[in-house]
Amino acid sequence: MKILLFGNPSTLHSNLAMGLRERGHEVRSVSNRLGWRKFPVDDILLERDLHINQKLAFVKYVAEALPVLAMCRGYDIVQLHSPLLLDLRASHNIPALRFLRRFNRKVVLGSFGDDAYTVERMLNGKGLRYSDQRIGDTVREDEAAKTQRRLWMDDTYGNVRLTRLAVEKCDAVVACLYEYWRCYEDICPEKLSHIPLPIVMEDTPGRFTVGEKIKFFIGIQKERSMFKGTDIMLRAAEDVVGRNSGKAELRVVENVPYEDYKRIMCGSDVILDQLYSYTPSMNSLLAMSKGIINIGGGEPESYDIVGEKTLRPVVNVEPTYESVCNAVEWVINNKEKIPQMKADSVEYVKRHHDYRDVARQYEELYRRLLEG
Repeated sequence: MKILLFGNPSTLHSNLAMGLRERGHEVRSVSNRLGWRKFPVDDILLERDLHINQKLAFVKYVAEALPVLAMCRGYDIVQLHSPLLLDLRASHNIPALRFLRRFNRKVVLGSFGDDAYTVERMLNGKGLRYSDQRIGDTVREDEAAKTQRRLWMDDTYGNVRLTRLAVEKCDAVVACLYEYWRCYEDICPEKLSHIPLPIVMEDTPGRFTVGEKIKFFIGIQKERSMFKGTDIMLRAAEDVVGRNSGKAELRVVENVPYEDYKRIMCGSDVILDQLYSYTPSMNSLLAMSKGIINIGGGEPESYDIVGEKTLRPVVNVEPTYESVCNAVEWVINNKEKIPQMKADSVEYVKRHHDYRDVARQYEELYRRLLEG
């Protein structure tokens, strides 16, 4: 198959491209490095320049985007990371979406992050006990949640129209997390699939041990700290580790590039990540693949959707300061369980997130679309 992957959310598409190529497919990808994060670019770099005048940056980006779009024709499969495929306002994305639909055989829409449907359903509950927008019956009113609502639910810039059009024009929707699948379950069930996140297993330890002190790790994206609950997780970790300084230590990094983040994370015993998620994210799974225990999203639904009956490697937390404190305390007080929890974390990623098996699942979806 000839496949185009548009966008690269947290290395999802670059990992998937590797797996698809190993299975014999011709794969091209278009992605950006997300500024300071400096994610690896698998193929074609398309990124707005943030270091020049905004108007000039817009003109430069459009001048670079047009020839890239022109080559995005004649593919068996085009997979989009989001309805907002270009770093332009939604109304400018609509012609690009129509172009990709017209000149390629099948289009797959990824539900890999926010869009108008996921934000609306997270805000209104829709079967989720908590989310980025709501905790129980309480709507989040912090500035991060309000900004998310303004971006995706106020149609001033056409984001709602773009999301609706993307779902209408695509041939399939793939959700990478349980919560995204849940949001789309009643929108387009005939198009919807769940396929887990792809992880490249590297630096996996052969032995699982823990030192004199348990090493906790937390990575902060400063501009998204409140949105993802990192502010609460950090405060809880600092308080509990501070009370147990003889038994544990905490390493905190803020706004470091991806390769540096991976290097610094290595050697940790526990990572704290994604307070409001039901499911481990790319960062969490990457850590787990290295034998690092994850405190974060590991709700029963996330195991059910992948068919996991026995392993429960994530130390699941509710989205509260108290729940995170309890989780950190529990790990400190159960040090003898850490080696087995590390081994379980690695095994879980091998079973459900190995990039080669995930690529096979995508290949099966693509073949069904092309043959149907």
